[in-house]
Amino acid sequence: MPLHVPPAPAPALRSVLTALSSPTAVLEARTPSLRAAQGPATPELPLPVHVVDEITPAGVAATRLAGWRFLIHCGDRAVAAAETRLTPDGWTFSHFFEGPYLASTERALRQAETITQAYQPRLLSFPALYMLTLWLHGDCTADGATGHPDGTDILVPLAPAPPGIAAHVPHRVAELLPVLTHRATPAPLPPLLGSPA
Repeated sequence: MPLHVPPAPAPALRSVLTALSSPTAVLEARTPSLRAAQGPATPELPLPVHVVDEITPAGVAATRLAGWRFLIHCGDRAVAAAETRLTPDGWTFSHFFEGPYLASTERALRQAETITQAYQPRLLSFPALYMLTLWLHGDCTADGATGHPDGTDILVPLAPAPPGIAAHVPHRVAELLPVLTHRATPAPLPPLLGSPA
């Protein structure tokens, strides 16, 4: 089933196109693959990046939109990604990057295309766990910049995933969140020596 990729804000896309056309921005990027790319580089597959700042025993307390990520393709492969962020003046280009999450995102998107149900792809970051997931949101008509993970949505941990969490294994939000909640909740401190237990 094809994924329903949400449209990115036009200023975010324009900022990436401007950065790609700037020899300085490309040459200063820490992305050897982008600097060495032959042929035109195009931003594709815009994905809203949502962040979970806190996981409580009740689940995800809140998510916030942190930016939009574009996969930069040269020919038939992604050579880098471009991140945009919202500033008081609107959407602006942040940086280019490459690394394991780039290939892992592409792999997870290919996996998602084999699912029979239609989904809207997003990225969901859990900074406290050093974890990034492909978030497959069940409401394909939703605004990609807003929303909250529904229990029936699917999360696909991207590689590298935290120890004990298998990368590229899809999980329903309702199944994975209790595991993440347990990991994110700090263990109680042991009593101090000499203090009553």
